[in-house]
Amino acid sequence: MSILIPLTILTCIIVGWSIGANDAANSFGTAVGSRVITLKRAIILIAIFGFLGAFLQGSNVAKTVGKGIVPLNELDKEIATYVALVASIAACGWVVIATYWKMPISTSHSIVGAVAGAGLAINAPINWKILTDIFVCWLLTPVGAAILGYLFYRLFKNILYRLIPRKYLNGVLAALIIASSCYVAFSWGANDVANATGVVMGAGIFSPNISIAIGGIAIVLGIVTWGYRVIETVGSEITNLLPIMAFSAQLASAINIHIYSIIGIPVSTSHSIVGAIFGVGLVRGIAVVNTRIMKDIVICWLTTPFISGVISFILLKGILFFIKT
Repeated sequence: MSILIPLTILTCIIVGWSIGANDAANSFGTAVGSRVITLKRAIILIAIFGFLGAFLQGSNVAKTVGKGIVPLNELDKEIATYVALVASIAACGWVVIATYWKMPISTSHSIVGAVAGAGLAINAPINWKILTDIFVCWLLTPVGAAILGYLFYRLFKNILYRLIPRKYLNGVLAALIIASSCYVAFSWGANDVANATGVVMGAGIFSPNISIAIGGIAIVLGIVTWGYRVIETVGSEITNLLPIMAFSAQLASAINIHIYSIIGIPVSTSHSIVGAIFGVGLVRGIAVVNTRIMKDIVICWLTTPFISGVISFILLKGILFFIKT
């Protein structure tokens, strides 16, 4: 038990790092893709606003991940720590593989599937109602973002081009894109920090504030070390973005995710931003959307919770068998 807790904490930090590496693209990928900000400056802003979102509003979703799916706080302390460790390893492993493939998968899907898989391995009570609610929100996230992105692009395309003199238009659009990107980073931090340290908080290893702070720092490390990989995919390979499209997509994604963060539902920021990009792309016609990339991303989304859940289940079963023998 003496080494179990430090190992669990280290694993959760690695999960936070992998989240920062994979999901940094969700906030500034479109801004970089539309060339209104450099990659270096984008990474700095993601780190700042992502941490602020995690620290100020991350506890809502952390409670759901740590206590809502499997009540880790009601389990034996050692068993709860094993669940936290195994779930973190399973989620992190799959996210790192997907990041290497440059696929913007959902870390929320990965950790939720891993927690449920670990819970099943020890026959813990699974809150199927919460899991059902989460699943429904997963389905609604990209659809809602696509609708908002489509509507915002049609709205702002007419308003901005009519009200703002042409010589100021590019500057205004650049400022709007950067501001909306910061909002996305804040909402992302608030929702996704739970994926890193929600299980640590649920297992009672750290208090909520300390858990959130550790997760936020780990995410920042992921952003600054490896975050550029998926930014390239989201910013340029799904569809070619005009500045007004980037702003519409960012605003749609930020509002979408912030709502779920407030009510404590762990949803996919990857779903949200890719859905929003798809929505604004449809205004110009389906031909501008890279459907091959979209198909690959959707396949990764669908398989993620099952893969991480199976890994978590098998790993925890193996550990328990080893302990008993």
